[in-house]
Amino acid sequence: MSIQHQLERAEQLCQQRGVRFTPTRRHVFTLMAGHNGAVSAYDLLDRLKELEPNAKPPTVYRALDFLLAQGFVHKVESLNAFLFCDHFAEHHPMQLLICTHCGRVVELHDEAINNAFEHQAQLHGFAITSQSIEAHGHCRQCQAEHSNC
Repeated sequence: MSIQHQLERAEQLCQQRGVRFTPTRRHVFTLMAGHNGAVSAYDLLDRLKELEPNAKPPTVYRALDFLLAQGFVHKVESLNAFLFCDHFAEHHPMQLLICTHCGRVVELHDEAINNAFEHQAQLHGFAITSQSIEAHGHCRQCQAEHSNC
């Protein structure tokens, strides 16, 4: 799906939700949509400064907070980075596979994992308010590269 199409979908959702999709939020959204994989806020800031020379760290963090709240991006807690979500129109379970060698991040949407996790939480009398399931390892490509050594 093109970045322009994603941007149009996001604008429609913001209108429906009655929230402001400011120019800075649009710029950060577009930068995220065009980035392959997870990106740190400071890397985003460097790229945003090309569009908004006066941008400062709080500018990026406020935009990212908005994008997180709207479900347009996910936070990769263990990397302190952010990942664009192609499936932002619907609420969905999320698990992340993170390659410790190349940094690739794969977003999974496994309802069974989510249900099992919630069930275990309930068995322990725990009410989940936020969750992040991240697993670190090596992607297929990195495994193949290292098996030839």
